[in-house]
Amino acid sequence: MNPIQFGILITSDRSSSGTRADLTGPALIEEIQIQGWNVVIIKIVPDDLHVIADTICAFVAQGNIDIILTSGGTGLSPRDVTPDATRAVIERDVPGLAEMMRSVSHKINPNALLSRAIAGVRGRVLIINLPGSPKGAVECLRVVMPCLSHAMELINEAPLSEEHHFIKR
Repeated sequence: MNPIQFGILITSDRSSSGTRADLTGPALIEEIQIQGWNVVIIKIVPDDLHVIADTICAFVAQGNIDIILTSGGTGLSPRDVTPDATRAVIERDVPGLAEMMRSVSHKINPNALLSRAIAGVRGRVLIINLPGSPKGAVECLRVVMPCLSHAMELINEAPLSEEHHFIKR
């Protein structure tokens, strides 16, 4: 299988306006590149439901992205709308990814249970919401990394993607 191609979408009012430097994008890029995967595009947008949803759709429409990682906007603040924007554009939920991220993260930070992050598929693109902090985003990405290659095989209906799902007698 070819290296996974990522799009990174940072959702932050402060970073998009230039009042705070984005540190999460570079941290995610580094983690992705360690795996031998590629980042095709990174974009920073404000915490606006329509802008986030439109940007996710634009990333998907590019046709060269396998996985979109969003970072930020997953909490309880009224401006935290990334999961809502994601939910509006996905076609199928993948709840296990967000469940596992919360399950592991809450052992490091009990407040991780307040995350509203979701994951799902639009077309043949997997979309995963990550926390906004560099540390939290990388920790959560590491939790789901082991299954990302197989997820892409399944989404793209690779010929042998389901071979190990059956008991051999």
